[in-house]
Amino acid sequence: MEKMVAELKKLVNFKDTTVVGDLVLILSGKPQMLAYALVTSIEPDNSRKDEWWQVEMQLLSVPPREMVWTLRQSQFTGREIFTMGGEQRFVQAVRFIHEQPVPPAAKESGADRKTTGKSPLRIIK
Repeated sequence: MEKMVAELKKLVNFKDTTVVGDLVLILSGKPQMLAYALVTSIEPDNSRKDEWWQVEMQLLSVPPREMVWTLRQSQFTGREIFTMGGEQRFVQAVRFIHEQPVPPAAKESGADRKTTGKSPLRIIK
């Protein structure tokens, strides 16, 4: 799971925070799944001693599926890989921006994505 998360972090521009309205990427070990979900609500779970949150999401599938997971903040912000029912999960919000920032190494070398025309994304067929 750690290897898959490391690869995702190379390909996806993740956010450090998660708020209502964000799209999150969900990675599951078993069943093996990679899916997007829309965060529709984040409410404190007062039935627990520690700081837990009820995170309501709409899984962007056909048909869309509503789900509510009880998670700690570190779990729904991608800082922790966690388990549910004994299976590993990873959740983190995705930053969708129109123009990718130029990495520092590319700036130093004088290379610019606009001039090279290369995209940081891969086409998967």
